[in-house]
Amino acid sequence: MFSHSLEQGVLVLTVHGECGLSGRAPLLTRIGDLVHAYKPAPVVVVLEEAASVSTVVSVLQVHRMCSQLGVLMSVASHSAPVRRLLEANADTSGVRMVIHARADIAIAAAFTAVA
Repeated sequence: MFSHSLEQGVLVLTVHGECGLSGRAPLLTRIGDLVHAYKPAPVVVVLEEAASVSTVVSVLQVHRMCSQLGVLMSVASHSAPVRRLLEANADTSGVRMVIHARADIAIAAAFTAVA
């Protein structure tokens, strides 16, 4: 369901499939622990599949957390509808969420932004 790695000083969180309603809280807890542990490293959330509304809501919650911590967060998704949904609902009061179509571009951009 979820894995993480550190690439070029960027915390990469990959969501494999759907988290569903029952999986949201554990997912958010694990991601929160990793974000705090690697802070101030930028975060890239990679959505491997077209995400459901539940997964999108989870990503938006992670963005709010990262924004409160002052951590740059990006999302990579191949799905244009998911990217539009994220963009339309992203919190704009803190650190802006950057949305990409490709994970490699998201990681390179995050690395460059903090270098």
